[in-house]
Amino acid sequence: SVFHANCTACFTVAGSCWAIFWGTERTFSRSTGKMTFAPLKNDLLLRAARGEKVERPPIWIMRQAGRYLPEYHEVKGKRDFFETCRDAEIASEITIQPVDHFDGLIDAAIIFSDILVIPQAMGFDIEMVEGKGPVFTDPLRSPEDIKKINLKPQVLESLDWAFKAITLTRKKLNGRVPLLGFVGAPWTLLVYMTEGQGSKMFRYAKQWIYEYTEEAHQLLQATTDACIEFLAQQVVAGAQMLQVFESWAGELGPHEFNEFCLPYLRQISSKLPARLRELGVTDDIPLTVFAKGAWYALDDLCDSGYNCVSLDWLYKPEDAVKVVNGRRITLQGNLDPGIMYGSDEVISKKTKQMIEGFGGGKQNYIINFGHGTHPFMKPEKVEHFLKECHRYGSA
Repeated sequence: SVFHANCTACFTVAGSCWAIFWGTERTFSRSTGKMTFAPLKNDLLLRAARGEKVERPPIWIMRQAGRYLPEYHEVKGKRDFFETCRDAEIASEITIQPVDHFDGLIDAAIIFSDILVIPQAMGFDIEMVEGKGPVFTDPLRSPEDIKKINLKPQVLESLDWAFKAITLTRKKLNGRVPLLGFVGAPWTLLVYMTEGQGSKMFRYAKQWIYEYTEEAHQLLQATTDACIEFLAQQVVAGAQMLQVFESWAGELGPHEFNEFCLPYLRQISSKLPARLRELGVTDDIPLTVFAKGAWYALDDLCDSGYNCVSLDWLYKPEDAVKVVNGRRITLQGNLDPGIMYGSDEVISKKTKQMIEGFGGGKQNYIINFGHGTHPFMKPEKVEHFLKECHRYGSA
């Protein structure tokens, strides 16, 4: 079977996949499974990601669905965070909330989920602790601990709830905007799997790469393989673009980045197309990499096989454009989310400055924050930012 990922009408499920029609679960086979999605009305993001000239730069925001929106709390209620992610109906509703809240101002939805679902599929137990974030109850502290996890998880079965949420969301969006899927990148996942939570010193992660080097690569490879499968199955479920989040990239020096991070990012971009073809996907799916803090690696990231490179606010836009140096790479970013705490005038000034720094954004540029939203942000400030993006981006 053939799946036209960005076709205006067709969506053919290749392989075993869950689909949801009007609240009814069904399983579709490789030979007979087929469902249709509404025509995509706004393909601005996909065109920009492929390097086409556009009428204005598209906009979406990392963590755009989340705690800063009051409707998020109404829907989530007292549910645990991961319980919320695993409920397809609720995750779908939360995913679409910012598209509704900022009606006509956002050019994409990104599925409400978490970067730590791969470790969960590998057998880690993770709790979301108030004030601390995700906490692994039994992190890896020595190579012997690897025996406790599954290095070859059954991604399709273990994370079926994620694929259900994507399919349901794609149906609900009804073609308004494209739907993004994502994954946490291998080095970042290794950090969490060894540290057990976010860290300031990265003691255990550094011990793994410097003392248990061979085993660290074993773990990184297993995680990479799972990431590729997870991304591929998200596309089968309905995702139209993908992002790889290497959130802790900046904790590695240039040499360590080139050994423990970049090779695995390149594996994802090089092996994913082949896996998609095996699943019947024939269209190119735009792929973005976000290596937060790795300011020294932009040139290498531009040659790592991704359509888009997302930047944090450590980059001066003009300098990033110079590094790209005419390569067919779309840059994404890179406003400091903290600017949302400023006045409307400050937000306007910084937004204009950013867009102009990226050359006006009519080609090879996607507007975004340099990282995710904060729970303390006011939605009206974000709305002002989005409106200013439209104003300056359309100039």
